[in-house]
Amino acid sequence: MTDSGSKGSAGTGAGADHHDREPGPAAHDDASLFGPDSRFHTFFHDPRWALAVVRATVLEAAHPQVGAALIDNSTFVAHPWRRLRNTVVSLQRMFGPDDDVRHREAARLNRLHARLKGADAHHRPYDAMDPEVRAWVVATLFESSVTMCRLSGQPLEQKVMERLYAEFRSYLAALDGDADHLPSTLQEFWPYYDRVVEERLENTEAMRVILYRLFDHLPAPPLLNGLPTMWAAGRAVAGPVIGVITVASLPEPFRRRAGLPETPGAQTLMQSAYLAAGLARFLPDGWIQPEGIIKLLALSPGDDDPRARTISALSDRMKRAGALVRLLMPLVPEPDPGGGTGTRSAEEFFAAVLDQTGDGYVDWPDLAAMAREVAGRLDLDEPDETRLYDAFAGWWRELQAALDTDGDGRVSAREYAEAVPSLAGPALIRVAEVLFDVTDTDGDQRVDADEYRALFRRGFRRDTAGTGVPYTRPAFVRDFLSFMSGRERSSPYDPLFSDA
Repeated sequence: MTDSGSKGSAGTGAGADHHDREPGPAAHDDASLFGPDSRFHTFFHDPRWALAVVRATVLEAAHPQVGAALIDNSTFVAHPWRRLRNTVVSLQRMFGPDDDVRHREAARLNRLHARLKGADAHHRPYDAMDPEVRAWVVATLFESSVTMCRLSGQPLEQKVMERLYAEFRSYLAALDGDADHLPSTLQEFWPYYDRVVEERLENTEAMRVILYRLFDHLPAPPLLNGLPTMWAAGRAVAGPVIGVITVASLPEPFRRRAGLPETPGAQTLMQSAYLAAGLARFLPDGWIQPEGIIKLLALSPGDDDPRARTISALSDRMKRAGALVRLLMPLVPEPDPGGGTGTRSAEEFFAAVLDQTGDGYVDWPDLAAMAREVAGRLDLDEPDETRLYDAFAGWWRELQAALDTDGDGRVSAREYAEAVPSLAGPALIRVAEVLFDVTDTDGDQRVDADEYRALFRRGFRRDTAGTGVPYTRPAFVRDFLSFMSGRERSSPYDPLFSDA
């Protein structure tokens, strides 16, 4: 059996047998560690990296502190495509050539992580700002990048690994101010990695969700929202395969200790998948750029992107094909989340909008996720970001006081459905007011087309230029309250808070 552990990663590639001390980041030109000349930039556009990122995410989630933070605060279960898009945008900013953009993004990430604190099910504290935890997250990205090359039959040369490691240490330094919690040299990194795998990783709930629930229940991206049967058919095959491939690629000692299943033929399937993904690198560049793929997946027939018309035509054809699939396969189609207009039930609204973390309840992390999404889309700085979070915190206190009938500190779907569904008190009005203020960047008391698109990334449904009617504060607040209380499917807020 092929050993997928880190020692195998460290000992591959030309030059791996020499024992000279590897140069740290100081030996490189700092400017060249980021931007289009970096090794990361090459990997970022490599199709194999999709498999590597899934693997790295599992290893992150296996760390008890990261796993607890993911379960309590992350939207990766209910809104995985949105989480993926935001992660891609963040990595582009951090590894791009613009120092100002990188520093701004680092500050945003630090503000975000500073809000993620708590305790896991065993009452162990977690803190997303813990430097050792942040170092582990970066370490998994680096090691999984190295491993993806080895598994696809193209192990990295020693100097290339050194350069890539220097880049990831610089990434950590951009976040924390230094990279002292990662070993200074590549030679020292591998014992550190093995030690964390052996001593710290656990079979956490978050890891199990990623391996066995996320892909089996992955919602369709907006592009395929109208094709639930086709999506269910593809996911029924791809989900288990991705899980098997990821488990097979994990370090063998951890697989045994965590009790992860040893599927017959998994190693062969895993290496075949990496080899096949590697062949995709020979496709035209425009076909495999992650930002282009994610933008395409986020499109829907209502977008103002020129490609939306083509997607509409393809969607009609695929729906006809879906009818054939329903005749051939006994799949239960999922409801079409984009189907129809008008209102939806309180239960639907609770699941699609309020329960951002997908745990069946609404509490502060759900509303914080809404604030985080808005702040990210508008690229807010202080103090606007804090104003927005404070407004959502006030709304949570209002919801809790009105709806938490059993006093457990959270609102269940039943409690929400049994209460007044059209609840829209002063705190929610305050959220709408602050949302208007941070969207109206030029302060002219109206939201123009550019400001609207910055928030919603959708077609500009209100053609203010054509009608001469501005999107004023009262109209903006009224529409927001209508969405949050009337639950109109056609509202542009759906892609902001509901889309996966």
